[in-house]
Amino acid sequence: MGKMTYDASLVVDFDDRTLAHLQIVITAKLRRGEAFAFSWRDDAAIGDGRTTVWMHPTISLVYKFLGGRPPEINKRWVDELALSSNSPAGLRITSEPI
Repeated sequence: MGKMTYDASLVVDFDDRTLAHLQIVITAKLRRGEAFAFSWRDDAAIGDGRTTVWMHPTISLVYKFLGGRPPEINKRWVDELALSSNSPAGLRITSEPI
């Protein structure tokens, strides 16, 4: 399980594979100076709800991976995530396409 720390106060667990794909999409948008919403389903251990944060280039963001090797990147998944990040609802994690 990798961790994403947002604004030095919110720490969220994602599996390394998902986190690697999110990092590509989020970094690309923030590098271009784009702000956007990012939503995910919370783990059942913390209430099984949903969280949304406003991603902005000026807010601190840290990715911490458990594994030492970067996973192979699925370009189709990156494209799907990027497409959702440009929607009015913002970035949402989808299932990885085969």
